Amino acid sequence: MKFENCSSSDLYVLAEEIKKETFELDTFSINPYSFVCASAYDTAWLAMIEDLCGVNTQQPLFRGCIDWILSNQNVVEGLWGNHGDENEGETLTSTLACVVALRKWNIGSLHISKGKRYIERSMERIIGEYCKRGSCPRWLVLMFTGLLELAQQLGLHFFFSNRVKQMINDLFFRRQEILHQELLVDDRCNRQPLLAYLEVLPLTLYAENQEDIIGKLDDLDGSLFQSPSATAAAFMLSRHTKCLAYLQSLLQRCPHGVPQIYPLSEEFMKLSLINIMHNFGLGEYFSKEIDHFLFQIHKSYESEDVERMPIWSKVDQLHKDSLKFRLLRMNGYNVLPESFCWFLNDEEIQNHLKTNIEHLFLVMLSVYRATDLIFPEESELEKAKEFSRKFLEKNEFMDEKMVSSSHIKHEMSTPWMARLKHLDHRMWIEDRDSNVISIGKASSIRIHADKLTHLASRNFELRQAVYRREMEDLTKWVKKWGLSDIGFGREKTTYCYFAASSSTSLPFESAANVRKLMAKSGILITVADDFFDEEGSPDELEALTEAVLRWEGKELKGYGKIIFKALDNHLKETAETYRNQHGTEITNHFRNIWGETFESWLCEAKWSKKGHIPSMEEYLRNGIISTAAHTIVLPISCLMESSFPQQKLKPGNYDNITTLLMTITRLLNDLQSYQKEREQGKINSVLLNMRSHCSFKIEDSIPYIKKIIESKRREFVEYVLMDELSDLPKPCKDIHMSVCKIFDMFFNKKNRYDSDTEMLQDIKKALYDPVNIRRLS
Repeated sequence: MKFENCSSSDLYVLAEEIKKETFELDTFSINPYSFVCASAYDTAWLAMIEDLCGVNTQQPLFRGCIDWILSNQNVVEGLWGNHGDENEGETLTSTLACVVALRKWNIGSLHISKGKRYIERSMERIIGEYCKRGSCPRWLVLMFTGLLELAQQLGLHFFFSNRVKQMINDLFFRRQEILHQELLVDDRCNRQPLLAYLEVLPLTLYAENQEDIIGKLDDLDGSLFQSPSATAAAFMLSRHTKCLAYLQSLLQRCPHGVPQIYPLSEEFMKLSLINIMHNFGLGEYFSKEIDHFLFQIHKSYESEDVERMPIWSKVDQLHKDSLKFRLLRMNGYNVLPESFCWFLNDEEIQNHLKTNIEHLFLVMLSVYRATDLIFPEESELEKAKEFSRKFLEKNEFMDEKMVSSSHIKHEMSTPWMARLKHLDHRMWIEDRDSNVISIGKASSIRIHADKLTHLASRNFELRQAVYRREMEDLTKWVKKWGLSDIGFGREKTTYCYFAASSSTSLPFESAANVRKLMAKSGILITVADDFFDEEGSPDELEALTEAVLRWEGKELKGYGKIIFKALDNHLKETAETYRNQHGTEITNHFRNIWGETFESWLCEAKWSKKGHIPSMEEYLRNGIISTAAHTIVLPISCLMESSFPQQKLKPGNYDNITTLLMTITRLLNDLQSYQKEREQGKINSVLLNMRSHCSFKIEDSIPYIKKIIESKRREFVEYVLMDELSDLPKPCKDIHMSVCKIFDMFFNKKNRYDSDTEMLQDIKKALYDPVNIRRLS
């Protein structure tokens, strides 16, 4: 394995190197623009601006932009921009713009020659790919035709085949249609109005609309729609002083290549960086920096006057507000839904979102993800979720060249509560678009994340190596205590360890015991539950339950003896771990929790044998115990925090967050097991609910139970995230959340736990398959 010999300390060293390059010491402040990938296209347009104040007018005003172009060509391919199949249209226009800029100043003949060869070699393939999918996008039509005209004016000649020449003719025809159909500024049509492409529009359009364009420059910050390339063209045409001030400010902040959009919200950039760190599973490496940023962002929280914003600014504001809401709420800050749900009362932005689907999937994905953290009585979040869900379901409109739909489809198909952190981290690390933060005129706006990706992939594969070793130890333990070949029921060693290792967000090294003990609890619960359901005689079940209640198993025989001995070993190990860490004795509390669980299994076995039909209240009182979620979560919570209130380990005195977890997991299990249990003559909440409503069928009972689960889940999430509702320490709340997500994962849409094959692909990804990184180079 690639990183078998890599240690956690090595990764902390790498993280410290990233911090030194990124954050100013002690203050944690950063230059957000240092993270934004430069746009070769926009940098080339700034490079074309003449210095009219010099003696020799044939000098560029911004020589640094020329130097950037000369230093950033892909010398093998001859291109500028991102190399790869993902958005070669952007690479084509960037390369053409850089060639034109160099030609204008008669600099870099070798660079020009290589760039021309790339364009001549790639034109047919790139445009042909777009044509296969229907047509070339508007931005590519405008940019390529405008730049080609400029290239020809500068004496650049390209050698194209007749087929390519016909393609180019078609592009020019399409441009004429666009210019004929669209107004120069029309917010209703596209996110980027025609004027945002001033640099590639015919000069006659500027001459005809000069007064309006100058007026816009006066009204705004000296830029055209925060576009450096369009503003560069406006300055070359008008020499407007506000344009110059804007461009000088831009180069002062971004001396090493300019972004597609300027200014970008610095707060949004910081939020995006935190988001990437969270998505990559790097929270523990940058916890101080993340905590500092979020504290500062929350401290300076102010509502914006969105009503006075132009529509494109409203869209950016919605993106930022929804991301801010999710990150702050996820980290325990008290923020209200209206901080981003204001868009529900803004008809203008709703219409704009609906009519510009292809540009705004990232914004709606951010809104959709924010609604995962819904608390009770938050109707605004329900409406926002429904709006964004309908929007994202239209992903056939998405331009895959701009942003991959893979993680959007993943978000839509698998609820947040049913996803395990470890696998989510892998998905984001492997996703080529995980560093995309917005969509510009021609392509995605990305954050430089190569070093973070490298750290994340090494971190992931280090965890895999450790997890495999722990899995081997667990397998030996299962064999030692006779549980692997016991002869009945489900063998779920791998499933239990996969769930325990992939779900927790606790510090990696300190959670080693937690992972193995969680898995052992799950294995024992599965074996014992199967013994009570399938194998044990009434006398054997009574004897085993009595033995657990007395914690004395000398008289046991057969399977009961095997189960008790393994359980005794597990409980002694858990209690000893607690004693070593915290210095006190807690064995009796753990015994009582297990005793209560065995009693609940015995109760269900007696109901089944006698044909007893309990009331819903009686069923749930016992059923929330028999699912045994608390049997896993409470001992582990104690291990994580010595301050866990021991009175909340007593049966009947559990914290509300524990009771909510027990209820949710019972109902989730029942949703996927009612068919099997009905065939076996047993009962569960779905069937009981149907019996208690004479007119109900199964089709009526299932939505009813789902509604209860959703209500309890929202309450549970609020208890986990908000400090004032529960006095449990945060690590204990996190363990409760992890166990809830495990049950959601196993029972979300089907009973994946009982299947021998359903989880195999996820297990391979979590424990065995190396990470596959496909980044744009």
